[in-house]
Amino acid sequence: MSFLNRALAAAAAGVIALVPVAVPALAQQSPPPGTEYAPTMLVLDASGSMLAADPSGGTKMDAAKNAVRSFVTAAPDAAKVGLTAYGTGTGNTDAEKTAGCQDVKILHPAGTIDKPALTTATDRIAPRGYTPIGTSLRTAAAALPQEGPRSIVLVSDGLDTCAPPDPCEVARELSAQGNEIVVHAIGFGVDDPSRAQLTCIAQTTGGTYTDAADGKTLEQVLPRVSAAALRTYAATGTPITGTPEYRDAPVATPGQYLDVLGRKTSRYYAVDVPEGATAYFTGTVSFPRHGDSLSSNDRLDLRVYGADGQDCHTEEKELATRTGDGVALTVSSIWKGAAKPASGTTDTDECQGGGRYYFALEWGVASDNAPAQLPVELSVGVEPAVTDPGPAAGPPVEFTAPEGSTAPVVGGGSFNIAAELPGSGRFTDTVQRGEFVFYRVKLDWGQGLAYRVRFAETPDRGSEYTSNIATTLYNPYRAELDSDTMAYTGIEQTLPSHDPAITTAPIRYLNRESADPQVAGQAVAGSYYIAVKLSPTDKVAPVPIELEVDITGEPEPGPQYTGDTSDGTFGENSKPATSGDPAAQADTGSEGVSPLVWVAIAGASVVALAAFVTALLLARRRH
Repeated sequence: MSFLNRALAAAAAGVIALVPVAVPALAQQSPPPGTEYAPTMLVLDASGSMLAADPSGGTKMDAAKNAVRSFVTAAPDAAKVGLTAYGTGTGNTDAEKTAGCQDVKILHPAGTIDKPALTTATDRIAPRGYTPIGTSLRTAAAALPQEGPRSIVLVSDGLDTCAPPDPCEVARELSAQGNEIVVHAIGFGVDDPSRAQLTCIAQTTGGTYTDAADGKTLEQVLPRVSAAALRTYAATGTPITGTPEYRDAPVATPGQYLDVLGRKTSRYYAVDVPEGATAYFTGTVSFPRHGDSLSSNDRLDLRVYGADGQDCHTEEKELATRTGDGVALTVSSIWKGAAKPASGTTDTDECQGGGRYYFALEWGVASDNAPAQLPVELSVGVEPAVTDPGPAAGPPVEFTAPEGSTAPVVGGGSFNIAAELPGSGRFTDTVQRGEFVFYRVKLDWGQGLAYRVRFAETPDRGSEYTSNIATTLYNPYRAELDSDTMAYTGIEQTLPSHDPAITTAPIRYLNRESADPQVAGQAVAGSYYIAVKLSPTDKVAPVPIELEVDITGEPEPGPQYTGDTSDGTFGENSKPATSGDPAAQADTGSEGVSPLVWVAIAGASVVALAAFVTALLLARRRH
């Protein structure tokens, strides 16, 4: 049954709660090597104004401390979290302004989380001084690692009182230096000028801004923003710059590339395809998380052009709803034109036979909440012609629930760092609200995959704990094969909901001739990806999951190719490109964008939905 026929609806709503206790069999585990969390620095306003009374009781500082404690309690054991505060060392008199505007202290470094130390450091904060937001951003950035994705979560109850440096200028300064830092800002009971300043900081760095009118709201949003910022989509690849016209398109050989894609603009890339070969081209964009996911609809479009830019009338469109849940959207083209013989007609021959073909990628539909530009990963593959395709296609495999004990794994935040599942078995993980995590399974020729995902029951449950859950299966070139989605309220649920499992047929070359598009996409051996999504809610409540994976069939010899396959269809066995490689060019033109957007995809969802409403599934449309 297709994922469209199995789709159920749900939406996120509710108020904050502490982390529910996981059942022992599904307890959170330390991640294996290669699993990454973005080092994150919490920056707290401890100026004198934080001593003001909060409408929900106590002082603003009391509420901020409670919010930090909630996040620390819920944070994964492998998270890297630090704490910075400003305004703790001086008063706020005119005579103390010079010292007060330099009063920024790193209370705890952003190393692997030390929950007791972070809680103790938070409890000791005594607010009294000025509000040097610009200086605090510089200080926090300097205290984080100097490369790779990093996050700052800033909480302020008012305007910077120390400029210069102007906080928004500091955000631009960090961007100009090429630091991969995203700032999420939370305005704690702020006025319009303060809101505008904090929004500028967040938007300049590809982050998110949210309002917290009172302490109760802050306790809802701070843990959620911080938790969702930790596990990132790590966009990687050899830098490449697509062009607005096909004539100047860079030539890409098999491998993975990284570019920047703007709204409703086309980027052209060229691929040389030998006679009789099949070309694969995929674009992947991961979208930032934000609260208004119900109205987030994004679409990627892909077209193929032949010699002299001839339109080959091959177009793929992939649409995803709820992209604000942090969805990774892929669009793929399998180009078989090089395998067709010349016909003697000029227009037709420009799209047939071996030669240079052009792939145009466009962000055709962009949601209002998406940034102006986002990183895009490009996967290029070239598969030689075959002399013997091997066995005929077969029916989907049957699912047999694996037996034995469970094994802990920690899913990765992207295709690139997906956790490898070694074979059939039962695997446990803990997924945070707002995460979209990946696992991969190696399938040889002749082997099939069947799997299902169980979302465990949690102690706190009900409509206010509702998340949209989903699982998606992708093939080695990241084309979506199948998906299922439904509502989760803390009561145990299993995906798929109406079938025993999501399944493939045995992986065979001739599957590509199937009339079923799912089976046709199961024609390449390699890594198949399982993604699991748990949409954001107000709750910082991780959910234990169990993956039941069944790999069937013995490996077969596979097809016989006419060309050299030692580097792999997608260049997976080749050596990385060097700086002198024409394909390894960096985007340095006027259309470039700061690498800060590389981590915008780790942006947290920050706006709570008011009530239990209908959610949209991850709908995909292909033409």
